[in-house]
Amino acid sequence: MARMTRNEARLRRHARVRKHVSGSPARPRLCVFRSLVGIYAQVIDDEDGRTLVTASSVDRELRDKVNGLTKTEQAALVGKLVAERALDKGVTEVVFDRGGYKFIGRVKTLADSAREAGLKF
Repeated sequence: MARMTRNEARLRRHARVRKHVSGSPARPRLCVFRSLVGIYAQVIDDEDGRTLVTASSVDRELRDKVNGLTKTEQAALVGKLVAERALDKGVTEVVFDRGGYKFIGRVKTLADSAREAGLKF
């Protein structure tokens, strides 16, 4: 049997997490995707199948600010921005979806900065 790639393993872990984590209108899901270049976050209402808010390190608003920063520092900015945008839309509580990644490094930094900016999860 062929070996599983890293991404296939991540997708399998993500599917396991998604069995238990689902976004509702009252508490949408804050989903994180991490690539080699950037980090992306979305606030999703799974019942309606709608993305309410997005933010990423390649966002127009952050593009100039992230130059020269480490990936972890970029994740902190993205977490703060997604929290601000969610609060503007009236979302105060979310369910965190780590996307199959370990809760360390950039993923943890994004979550912590979103909490500091006012999101509850």
